[in-house]
Amino acid sequence: MHTLTANDAKRNFGELLLSAQREPVKISKNNKDAVVVMSIRDYEELEAMKADYLKHCFEAAKQGLAQGNAVDGEDFLNAL
Repeated sequence: MHTLTANDAKRNFGELLLSAQREPVKISKNNKDAVVVMSIRDYEELEAMKADYLKHCFEAAKQGLAQGNAVDGEDFLNAL
């Protein structure tokens, strides 16, 4: 992943947009990673993967409940 400083991204915004179409670009500010700029296609794919994962988790939880597999909420949160 290519990295730009915030100042370079601002000065070369057009180049940033072109680069982000090919691969995500990391932007740093004050020597700390701040954001990632990515194409709308990559963003939509990422959001779709997140939605699919949440659906999978929900279905697995429904099946677990149907089978009587329940976990105490406090124990679950403590395990995180």
